[in-house]
Amino acid sequence: MLGKTDAPYKNSTAKFNPFFAMIGDYQVIMANTGGDNRVEFGTRLDHSIWYESPNWRGVVIDALVSPGQNRASNSDNIAAGESDCTGGNIPGSGGITPQTCSDGSFGTATSASISYTKGPLYVTGAYERHENVNRSSDITSIYPSGNAYSQLLEAQDVAAEDAGKVGVMYTLPTKTTFGGIFETMHRYVPADLAFQNERQRLGTWFVANQRLSRNTSLHFGWAHAFRAPGDPGQHNDSNGIPPGGDPATDADAGAKVDNTANMFTVAFKDQLNKNLMVYFDWALTANGPAAHYDLGAGGRAVTTDCHDAFAATGGLVGSNPHCWTGGQLMGLSAGLNYKF
Repeated sequence: MLGKTDAPYKNSTAKFNPFFAMIGDYQVIMANTGGDNRVEFGTRLDHSIWYESPNWRGVVIDALVSPGQNRASNSDNIAAGESDCTGGNIPGSGGITPQTCSDGSFGTATSASISYTKGPLYVTGAYERHENVNRSSDITSIYPSGNAYSQLLEAQDVAAEDAGKVGVMYTLPTKTTFGGIFETMHRYVPADLAFQNERQRLGTWFVANQRLSRNTSLHFGWAHAFRAPGDPGQHNDSNGIPPGGDPATDADAGAKVDNTANMFTVAFKDQLNKNLMVYFDWALTANGPAAHYDLGAGGRAVTTDCHDAFAATGGLVGSNPHCWTGGQLMGLSAGLNYKF
């Protein structure tokens, strides 16, 4: 097949996410390296070529490649045939000038998954890789001084990123379903960039679903983001001086900060008819001191993002949007979902 589609990596564990398009969607943490609204390994990929296999006695294999088509070798331009940077951002989203695709834009993407289904058991594994991911705006924001050392790091901050995960789901005769995912994400940068590398970490997801009646169900989810090697810092936690930095202007969060997070979600669903469903949803995200995960992510339906606080006071003078770490966010949501 040809076109624009959700990648196999995303689709492989979609059934583990009963909170899709609600607050507490597992994409707040799973497949989400930085904690923003954009989900790096859970997005739709443009100009893709992919294959979906038949079901071979319960085994299904999917594979995809999305050629980069970028006009620049470091992915800082807009890909041919596209209106925004690859990965979902607009030029300049990193808050720097001149405005370029330097906040996570990437080149060629590959994605694959394999799954096995037998009765109540579902097992899956998936892998995805993005080439030449440009995050040089992180360095620019850390080093306003723009010294020679920071320019060296900026050139190095274009590197491949990949993610892999395994998931298992099982349904009991009581119509109780349990599922779990283990995920690892990696950014292949030199050791001198580890102090600001928030894109490399482990993540886990546990979900339990209980069918209460023919039309009603109860759902619980828990996501955990493990610590990353480093952190570029946000407005309230950029308290350290980066390597080779100017104490008067340069600041970051640094290596080995606590950017772990936990998210808990509970939802009740009532399928009123074959097309219409009503839901009630509660979610809590508990961030570590240097983490900024939110309550919604993925760019569809209900999303929240720390960057929504665009005109907030405080922090770095003249720097917007304002993103704050360490927040304890909680929300309630009720909605209708109609499928045509």
